[in-house]
Amino acid sequence: MLVTFLILFRESLEAFLLAGILIVYLRRLGGQKYVKWIFVGVVAGLIGSFVAAFILQVVVDQFNNEFYRAMLSAGIMVIATGILTYMAIWMQKQARAHTEHAKEQLRNYMTAGNVLGVIMLAFFSVWREGIETVLFLSALAYTGEPISAPGALLGMIAAILLIWLLMTGTRKVPLHLFFQYTSLLLIIIAAGLLGSAVNMLQSAHIVPQTGVLFDISGILPDTTGVGVFLRGLFGYNASPTLPQFALWAIYLIVAVTLWRRGYAAKA
Repeated sequence: MLVTFLILFRESLEAFLLAGILIVYLRRLGGQKYVKWIFVGVVAGLIGSFVAAFILQVVVDQFNNEFYRAMLSAGIMVIATGILTYMAIWMQKQARAHTEHAKEQLRNYMTAGNVLGVIMLAFFSVWREGIETVLFLSALAYTGEPISAPGALLGMIAAILLIWLLMTGTRKVPLHLFFQYTSLLLIIIAAGLLGSAVNMLQSAHIVPQTGVLFDISGILPDTTGVGVFLRGLFGYNASPTLPQFALWAIYLIVAVTLWRRGYAAKA
């Protein structure tokens, strides 16, 4: 539930935060009559995300062959890892420029009376994050992590409440710290997805099978108690193979190093 909550909270915050900024900007420009079209775009983006989730599930279900299903599942995990890494390390550097570009587009649409442009701007802001969420949750599901509907709902509600507080409150919320440390969590989750992808490819005999590198299931098993929680959140494996552990460790070292340098440069 915690992983689902974290992903939905983070993704919903990014999507709805931009929509909220656009609404405030419209009102500042005197474009109150266009605000409703932002909401139309947001709703359309959410519907589009559910449609994408359905299509992805239909596509995956077409693969009855275990080999191709493993290939597709591992591919989704790798893609999700790449997007999570991009979000955690590079996206925050471009967030301000992206927001300013969206404002400029909105101003042009309002000046031209382009209602469809306003709707599509809001639509793609939400739909893009929705597609990412679908990929992340699909990748987690293939690792055996149950997707929690209550966790997803709570994540979206929490994001909406936080944005409402930001837009109506007088106190400044340190969002940069939130994004900084949730980015680190996303990197750790991505490392777990990458390790799980290797494990799946080994099971399908695509990556050579190797023996277990070490086994600490006697100390902290990944099938009960805290181990289950760590497996769901970080992809913890009590008995990894050499390729799985090596790729997990290399990715984690490189990604965390880039994350630290990125935020150190902004400090």
